[in-house]
Amino acid sequence: MVLLGSSAMMFGQGARNIKINEVLTDNKASVQDEFGQHLPWLELVNTSYSTYNIRGMFITSNKKVLDKNLSAPQRIALMSPVPNGDNRSTLSARQHLLIFLNSNPTKGFLHFNVKVTPNEPVWIALYDGNGIDLIDSVSVPALEADKSFARIKDGFQQWDVKPAEAVTPGIGNYIEINESKIARLKRDDPYGFGITVLSMGIVFFCLALLYVFFRVLGMIIMHQRSLKKAGQKAASVQPVKVAVKTTEIAAEVAHKTNVVLKDGLHSKGIDREIYIAVISMALKQYQDDVHDVESGIITIKPHHTMWNRDI
Repeated sequence: MVLLGSSAMMFGQGARNIKINEVLTDNKASVQDEFGQHLPWLELVNTSYSTYNIRGMFITSNKKVLDKNLSAPQRIALMSPVPNGDNRSTLSARQHLLIFLNSNPTKGFLHFNVKVTPNEPVWIALYDGNGIDLIDSVSVPALEADKSFARIKDGFQQWDVKPAEAVTPGIGNYIEINESKIARLKRDDPYGFGITVLSMGIVFFCLALLYVFFRVLGMIIMHQRSLKKAGQKAASVQPVKVAVKTTEIAAEVAHKTNVVLKDGLHSKGIDREIYIAVISMALKQYQDDVHDVESGIITIKPHHTMWNRDI
C-alpha cells in the first residue's frame, strides 16, 4: 500500500509539471500541419527538469467534464486522449509539444478531436490518465486571427494576448510586445556573458584595426621621408658639380682667348710655354733612349717623336 501510494504521489507530481502554455484558436497564417492545413493549436510544456511521458492524458474543451456527478468513464468519453506508441509523447526537460485541435486523431499523433470556435472564448483542460484529476486548464478569450493567448513565460501564472508577430509555437514564451530593450537583454543574457564577450570582441577588433591603420600610415610616412631625403641630397650635390664644371670651362675659354689675342690665331689658343715644355720633354726622352746599354757595342737607333707636329 505504501509503495502504491508513493507511486501515485510521484505520478501526480510529475503530471503537475505539464502545463498548457499557449493557445491559438483562429489560425489564418500561423503554423501548418503536415497536410498543409491551418488548424487551431495548443502548446504543452514540461516545466520540470526531468523527462515525463504524457501518454494516456486527456485534453478537452467540453465543460461538462466539470460535473462531479460524472463517473470516470463518462468523463473520459468527453475527452480526447494522448495516444500511445509515439516517442513524441515523452517530453524532456523544458520541452514543448504543439498539437492541433478541430482535427481527426486518425491523421496522426498530433491531431486531437478537441472543438474550438474561432473568435469565441473557449475553456480548455488537461486531465490526468485516470480521467479524474485536473492537471491544468485555461479560459481563452475571443481571439482575433493569428493572435494567441499565452503565459508571459513558460509555466508562469500570468497570461496575455500576443499579436501575430509575437506568437511562439513550439518554443518558449519569452517574446513580449511591450518589452524594453533592457528587459529583453536581461532576459536573454541574465548573467551578462553575451554582452561581455560582444564588448570585448568589439574592443579588440577596434584595437586591431587601429594597429593596422597606424602601421600602414607609419610605413607611408617613412617612405615619403626617404624619398624627400634622397631628393634633398641629389639637389645639394648636383648644383656643386655643375658649378665646378662651369668654372673650369669658363677658365679654359678665358685662357685660350688671352693666348689668341697675344700670339694670333695661328697659335690656336695654345700657350708658347706648352710648346717649349713639349719640345723639352721630347729632347729629354731622345737623350735617354737613343743608345742601348750593351757591353762593347754602341747601337744608335733612330727614335721618331712627334714634338715637331703641330699641336
